[in-house]
Amino acid sequence: MNAKLIALIAGLVLLLIVLASVFFTVREDQQAIVLRFGEPVRQITDDEGLKVKLPWENVVYLDDRNLEFDLRRPAEIVVANEERLQVDAFVRYLITDPLQYFQRFSQGSRNAAIMEENFDNRLTAILGDAMREVLGSKRITQIIDTERAETMQSIQALVEAQARNLGVEIVDVRVRQADLPPANAARVYERMKSDYTQQAEAIRARGTERAREITAQADKEVIQISSEAEEAAQRIRGQADGQRNAIFAEAYNRDPEFFAFYRSLTAYETSLRDGQTTMILSPDDEFFRYFQNVDGR
Repeated sequence: MNAKLIALIAGLVLLLIVLASVFFTVREDQQAIVLRFGEPVRQITDDEGLKVKLPWENVVYLDDRNLEFDLRRPAEIVVANEERLQVDAFVRYLITDPLQYFQRFSQGSRNAAIMEENFDNRLTAILGDAMREVLGSKRITQIIDTERAETMQSIQALVEAQARNLGVEIVDVRVRQADLPPANAARVYERMKSDYTQQAEAIRARGTERAREITAQADKEVIQISSEAEEAAQRIRGQADGQRNAIFAEAYNRDPEFFAFYRSLTAYETSLRDGQTTMILSPDDEFFRYFQNVDGR
C-alpha cells in the first residue's frame, strides 16, 4: 500500500514537472520569446495569457511597458562658444521588436536584466553622440532659452534614427538639467548678463523709436482731423450766418422798426453785460431811445 502511494505521489510530481515545463503565462505588461536550444523560434506580443511550449524550450520575458532610461552621470558637452556644459538627460522608449532586441543585446544570455544593461550602454553612446552633435553647434542661451524646443526635437530625431535597428521605439527625449561646471560658472553668468543687458537696451531703443513714430503719426492725424473739423465748422458757420442774415434782411424788409429795436436790445446786452458799465449820455441820445417808449420816440 505504501509503495502504491509513493508511486502515485511520484507520478503526480512528475506530471506537475511536465506541465510546468509545457505551460507558461505571459502577463499584460510582458512580451515573451521562446528559445529552442538557445535559438529564438517565436515571439509573443500583444497576446497575454496561458501559452504552451515544448518541454525542452525556454522562455525569456521582456517588458511591454513605457520604459525610462537615465544617464548614469551627466555628459560633458562643449557648446559653440567653447563653454562646457554638464547635461543630464533621459529617454522614454518601448520594446517594439522583442526578437531583434534579443538578438542585439542577449550576447548569449537569457537574463533580461543583462540585456537591459547592454541596451543601456548602447543607448548611452547614442544619446551622448546626438547631444554632442546638436548642442555643440549652439550657444548656451539657445540651449536653455531661445531654441530649447527645437534642440530637443533635433536630439530626439538623431536618437530615433540610431535606435531603429535596436528593436525599440523612442517615445521622448528630454534634457533634465544643463549646468555649468563650478569652475567657470561665475564667468559665464557675467557674460550672459552682459548679453541680456545689450539685448534689453536694443529692444528699449527700438521701442522708443517705435513710440516716436506712433506719436508723430498720431499728432499728424490729430492736426489733419482738427483741420478738417475746423473747415467743416467754418463752412457750417458761414451757412448759418448766411441764413441768419437772410432772416434779418427779410425781417427788416417786413418791419424796419422791429429790426432797429432788436439791434438796440443786442447793443444793450453787449455793453451792459458785466453790470458795472458806466455811461454818460444825453437823455435824448439815440442809443437809449427805446428806453423812453416802445416806439423809440
